[in-house]
Amino acid sequence: MREVRDELVRTLAAAGVPDPEVDAELLMGHVLGLSRGGLQARLVIGGGLSAADAAELASLAERRARREPLQHLTGRAAFRSLELAVGPGVFVPRPETEGVAQIGIDALRAVADPEPIGIDLGSGSGAIALALATEVPHAKVWAVENSPEAFPWTRRNVDEVGAPNLELVFGDLATALPELDGRVSVVVSNPPYIPLGAIPRDPEVRLYDPERALYGGADGLDVVRVLSQRARALLRPGGMLVIEHGEAQSADIAALLEADGWRAVAHHRDLTGRDRATTALR
Repeated sequence: MREVRDELVRTLAAAGVPDPEVDAELLMGHVLGLSRGGLQARLVIGGGLSAADAAELASLAERRARREPLQHLTGRAAFRSLELAVGPGVFVPRPETEGVAQIGIDALRAVADPEPIGIDLGSGSGAIALALATEVPHAKVWAVENSPEAFPWTRRNVDEVGAPNLELVFGDLATALPELDGRVSVVVSNPPYIPLGAIPRDPEVRLYDPERALYGGADGLDVVRVLSQRARALLRPGGMLVIEHGEAQSADIAALLEADGWRAVAHHRDLTGRDRATTALR
């Protein structure tokens, strides 16, 4: 097993995979039905792989070496305390979005209402909405998604997690949930924000993430403009908007929000020190 693991690490490293040791062990664990810690324990004890397991691992290693996302190979993506189903057609949630969700969770928890309302606009896999719903169980949460390719993944994750305080809606974020206008406490969104001319460097993103979840027009802010208008209608006075964005977009988003009449615009950095989210109050 250790020989197989070491050879897999060499294969992935040669292909430019960023964390070959991690990916090698997660792929082996996936094939063997073990957590990464469980696999590491097995590596210490020693042992071999069956022919069937070795063949499956070789196939997965070849696909990962072509830079197919690890999460597409395992079918799962970790997000905070959740494990979500993902695959072709839906954006794979990123670690930096966990911090964006935390801002929304903190804002929702701070609301004095016995049942505050939170909305995730453009929910994708459902990651943010499900984090809000499971970590603020007294809140009422809506997830809105309009991609025919992504929505089945949203539906699957909502059904698997089974949060009773979450409702999923297939709809456009520009017009979603008019019945909630003026009643919402927190709106969170990770919209497409990459400018059309800024092609992502990582093949996992460029080749496999859905384009409609990545690109936001010439300056990357087309959907943010729509989001600003819709969130102003949805939020009650004092309600908070939380937007994930690229590190170089803070100033442009602040100007956009202030022009739309938002108050207390603030920027928030991720764990790498890069601007990752902007908040504003209605």
